[in-house]
Amino acid sequence: MNVRINRRRMAALVAAGFATFAAGGAHAADKPPLRVILPVGAGSGVDTIMRAAQPSLSKALGGQVVVIENLPGAGGTTGTVALVKAAPDGNTIAVVSNNHAVNPSVFKKMPYDNLADITPISVVGATPFVLVVNPAKVPAKNAKDLQAFLKAKPGTYNYASSGNGTIIHLAGEMFIDAAGVEVRHIPYKGTGPMVADLIGGQVEIGVVALPAVQGHLKSGALRAIGVMGKQRVASLPELPTIAEQGFPDVDIAGWFALIGPAKMPAADVKRLHDAVVAAFAMAETKEAMAKQENVINPLAPEASAAFFRSEQERYARLVKKANITLD
Repeated sequence: MNVRINRRRMAALVAAGFATFAAGGAHAADKPPLRVILPVGAGSGVDTIMRAAQPSLSKALGGQVVVIENLPGAGGTTGTVALVKAAPDGNTIAVVSNNHAVNPSVFKKMPYDNLADITPISVVGATPFVLVVNPAKVPAKNAKDLQAFLKAKPGTYNYASSGNGTIIHLAGEMFIDAAGVEVRHIPYKGTGPMVADLIGGQVEIGVVALPAVQGHLKSGALRAIGVMGKQRVASLPELPTIAEQGFPDVDIAGWFALIGPAKMPAADVKRLHDAVVAAFAMAETKEAMAKQENVINPLAPEASAAFFRSEQERYARLVKKANITLD
């Protein structure tokens, strides 16, 4: 009797499971794919993050297909234009980074309002930036030593960035302003060429996302002076922040955020926000983020909107100080 009861219960549970799976699958099949626009090129930091999270996001959305589309160009505005023109039906979102908040200050004319024409979903997390030097060219081992080294010969040394008006450019300017030193800016077309010339000694100093230089720090090809954010990083626990070293105003990291078109329904915003939180909490995504050195702390939509405004104001002040403009 007990065996028959258990079998019946098991059969009922299996049937219920299949019914739930079928219903979930049908629900996901009824929805068009979620289009995720990345206003950056393939292989960039944000691209690597989202491709790692793609399976988990699909799972968190009940099996809805997630399609990633790279639309780089014009400092991220090309992809964002596509986002703001999309229907606000919850089926098109974009993943933006710091440049979304920087661009209004560096471009003379913008094709959209970067606050009014979007719906914030979540600022998900950030990638640490580190200030690095070529050890054969710069003897400094900490931020105060570097400040003294640069002050001894104003305008003699160069710092590299991944391009004019990029967040890497502004990160370099943030340290230069805080340290009160004169250094020539050398812009590159991307992080790869920039790092290559830092290692080769064509430029002496640079700010780089940590994952891009981890191997070069271990080999000794580059030396880390400090972390640009307010917190140390797990893989380099002995490396202090620049703020810890006497420059409290230096606080910058490469954040990334999910946004939708303006006027997205609140129910869709909640659905997508909850899915993002769930996806980045899944074990496989957490492992990938840890390997990439990303710090994940998803903000609510309202907090994300406030963050965008504060970041835009902060970068506007820095851009004005550095006199950065782009056509």
